[in-house]
Formats: sequence, structure tokens, C-alpha cells
Amino acid sequence: MTKKSKFFHIIKKYGFLFLGSVIAAVGLEIFLIPNQIIDGGVVGISIMAAYLTGWPLGLILLALNLPFLYLGYMQIGKTFAISTLFSIVSLAYWVDYLIPVPGFTNDVFLAAVFGGIIVGIGVGMIIRYGGSLDGTEIVAIILGKRTGFSVGEVVMFFNIFILSSAGLVFSWDKAMYSLVAYFVAFKAIDITIDGLDESKAVFIVSDRPDEIAEVLLARLGRGVTILHGEGGYTKDDKKILYSVITRLEIAKLKAIINEIDEGAFVTINNVHEVMGGRVKKRAIH
Repeated sequence: MTKKSKFFHIIKKYGFLFLGSVIAAVGLEIFLIPNQIIDGGVVGISIMAAYLTGWPLGLILLALNLPFLYLGYMQIGKTFAISTLFSIVSLAYWVDYLIPVPGFTNDVFLAAVFGGIIVGIGVGMIIRYGGSLDGTEIVAIILGKRTGFSVGEVVMFFNIFILSSAGLVFSWDKAMYSLVAYFVAFKAIDITIDGLDESKAVFIVSDRPDEIAEVLLARLGRGVTILHGEGGYTKDDKKILYSVITRLEIAKLKAIINEIDEGAFVTINNVHEVMGGRVKKRAIH
């Protein structure tokens, strides 16, 4: 990577980290906080602490995240810690200085749904470009390495406890709306990171592999990699087809395979990210 391309890469990265922080602040200040709905993690704790103490939310958010930033620096790395610090400082600034829109919506359910979507897009953008807004994720990564629990399970445990606390601070209705906002945000984060055009990895074991590969290329415009394997029971040589498609192409893929070989063995798995190779769809003439 040349110095020029590296410079533009850094500008792009921190530009999207900043934009993600602004978007998350909009979701918090315009939808969630005015309706006493909290988000999960340190952000949720900060919202409740600001409500109880009257202190600036941004200041509390920054102060509570500092210990987690140190852990992230020590356990995950300098680049991650710097990106996270930049994102948290940006969010802390905007939640204190962003001018809220009074009465944007008084419907708590709508506030939970749209606030969750907007916050999720902002957080997803930050995660996609190497940062984080939530110190509990850093703890979850560390605990996940030392225990038998996954990072997602640890984060879920923390957030159930935090979101339940909203019932004591605000009301149990608001705690349930906070759960709605959290799950909406969780899905919005996934969509932002993976995209709507989610990729799927397909493995096909068939007695007619060459024919299937040819038709997939002709009708789907997708390249196919042929792997060589051996049947565990028969010990026969097998050609295993591997390809990456979008979730919208799954139905067509199944139809193609059924037309050629109804007995083909097919597995379809989620792909979180695709880099390099001939991934893009070829034009079909």
C-alpha cells in the first residue's frame, strides 16, 4: 500500500467512525433518551446515571469507558483502542451538543423501533471500520477467551442485566421498550456490517459436478471452485463444488441443482465478509 493510498484509507476510516458516532447520537438524543428508553452496554448505564445525577451524558459516557479502553489497548491492540477512543469521544461530544428535536415522536414504540434502527446503523458503521462504542464488548472478548462462553453470550448477559435495570430507574414499561430497541439495534448492526446483499457459501457434492458448475456459471453468473475429496464410506473420488452467492440467489440455485441432480448433497453457510478473488457476479449474455 502506497503512502497516498494509506492516507486516504485512514481518512476514510475515521470519516466513517465520525459519521457512525453522529448517527448513533441522533438515535439516542432524538428518539431514545427523550422517551426514557436506554440502549445496552455502557451507553445504557450512562443514560441512567445521567438521569439520576443530572451530570452531562457525554462526560459520564467517556468516564465509564476509559477503564475498558485500557483493557482493549492491553488485550486487543493499539489500533482498536485508538479507533474506539475516537468513536467514544465523538459520541460523547454529540450527545451533549446535538440539539434534540422536541416532540419528534411521543409514541414510545415508534421511538424504540426507529431509535434502535438509527443507533444500530451508527454502531454497525463503527464496528465495520474497526471501532466500538461499548466497553462491555471488550470485556466480553476477554472473558470469551478465558471461559467457555461466546462473546455474544457474554454481551447478552450484561445487556439483560442493564436493560432490566431500566425498570428500576424509569418504569418496567420503559424497560420492555428498551428491550425492543436493543433487539432492533442488534439486527440493524448486523445489516450494516454484512449488508443487505448477504453472501452465502455453498458446497455441492454431486455425481454430475461438471454439468452443475457449467449451468451455475451460465445462469447465475457465478464462478465455481472445484475441490477434490473422497467419500468416507465408498472411498470414491469426489468433486466438491464451492461457490459464493447472495441470499437472493438461493432459491434459483436450489432449482438449478434439482433440475440436474436431485440427489446432490448441498450445504449453505453464512459468509460474514468476502475479499479478493472473482467474487463479483459476471455478466450473463
